[in-house]
Amino acid sequence: MTTLPPPTTELSAQEARRLTLRAQGFLGAPDRRAGVRGVLRHLGAVQLDTISVLARSHELVPYARLGALGRKAVEDAYWQDTHAFEYWSHAACILPIEEWPHFAFRRRAYRNRPHWNHSLPDGTYDQVVKQLRTEGPLTATDLGGAKRTSEWWDWSGTKVAVERALMYGEVVCVERRGWKRVYDLAERAVPAALLHDELDDAECLRRLVRLAGQSLGVGTRADIADYHRLKGEQVDAVIADSGLVPVTVEGWSKPAWADPAALETPPRGRHRTTLLSPFDSLIWDRARTERIFGFTHRLEAYVPKQKRVHGYFAMPVLAGGRLVGRVDPAREGRTLVAKQVTLDGPKAAPAVAQALVEAAGWVDCTDVRVERVDAPDLREPLTRELTRLLA
Repeated sequence: MTTLPPPTTELSAQEARRLTLRAQGFLGAPDRRAGVRGVLRHLGAVQLDTISVLARSHELVPYARLGALGRKAVEDAYWQDTHAFEYWSHAACILPIEEWPHFAFRRRAYRNRPHWNHSLPDGTYDQVVKQLRTEGPLTATDLGGAKRTSEWWDWSGTKVAVERALMYGEVVCVERRGWKRVYDLAERAVPAALLHDELDDAECLRRLVRLAGQSLGVGTRADIADYHRLKGEQVDAVIADSGLVPVTVEGWSKPAWADPAALETPPRGRHRTTLLSPFDSLIWDRARTERIFGFTHRLEAYVPKQKRVHGYFAMPVLAGGRLVGRVDPAREGRTLVAKQVTLDGPKAAPAVAQALVEAAGWVDCTDVRVERVDAPDLREPLTRELTRLLA
C-alpha cells in the first residue's frame, strides 16, 4: 500500500453529514434542468430491485431528490438514447453510459471466472448471441424462456447464456419491459467511442474510487469500497492516486478520504423532506448510516413477518438533514396506507406528514390513512398534521 500524506483537514461530525447530504443531492437546490439523468450522473449508480410498493426503487431515487416526476419520464430518462446501462456495481444498478469503459476490470474478471452457479449447455451461448444479432432486442422469454420450472432460481439455458453475455459485456439491457430485461448486442447499443476494454484494472479502479468519493462526499476505506463493491485491497492500491484527500472526522474511528472539490465550499441550501427507498445510496451501508445519522436501517422484506420491527418496506424519512422516522407504506385504490409509522419524537410529525402527502400525490393517491404508530401518543399530532395538509 502506498504511504499517504497525513490528513490536513479535520471535519466535525456535522460537517461530514452535510458533505454527505450535498454529495447525495439532498442539500442545496437540485439541478432540475439535468433531471433524472443529472441525478444518475451525480450519484454514479442507481440500484435496481424487484420490489414495488409505491414505485420501484430506481424511480424513488430521483423522486427523493427532485420531487414529483412523471414516472414514464423517469424510465425514458434512463433508457432512451442510450444514456445508461445496467451492470453489477453496488448491486444490479443503472450506470451512466460514459462509465462503460471503467467496468472493463469487472467484465474481464467475469470472463476469467472458473466456476458458475448455473451450468451452460454446449452451444447455447453462441445461439443466443446469434439470435440477438438477427432478431434483437429481445427478452429472455423471446429468446426461448427464462425458467425451466416455476422456481425463481431455476433458470433455463437461454437465461443463463444471456445473463452471462451481459456480464461479459457482449450483451446489454437496453430497457425494462414489464420489469423484464430487454437484451441487445453491446455493439449496437453502446456508442462506438465507449465500446472498448482498453483501460487496465488500475485505471478502472482509480476512476471508480474517485467517483465513489465524489458521490459520498467523505468516506472511510470501507465506505468507498462498498459503493461499487470493490475489495479493500483494490481501494488501497489506487486511493493515493485517485484525487481524494485524507481527512479526519470527529467520532470516526477509521481514516477517511474526501472529495477535494467538496471541501472548497461549505454545503448550504435547503434540505429535502422526503421518503427514501431502502435501496437509496444515501443509506446503502448500515454501518455508515449509523455513523453519520445515528440511525439503524435494515430492509425487512426478507425477514419473516413475525420478526419484523418496522415493516416489510420501511422507508426512512429524511427531514432537515436528519433521518427522523420510518413509514411502511402500501396502497389501497387511491389511498396511501401508512401501515406502520415510527417517529423520532413529536417534532418529527410535521415532516413525516409532509413526506406522506407529497408521496401520495406523486403516485396519484388522494388520501392518506395511518394504521399504526409505534408510539401511540404521537398518533394524534401526526393525524392532525395530515388532516391539515390534505384539507
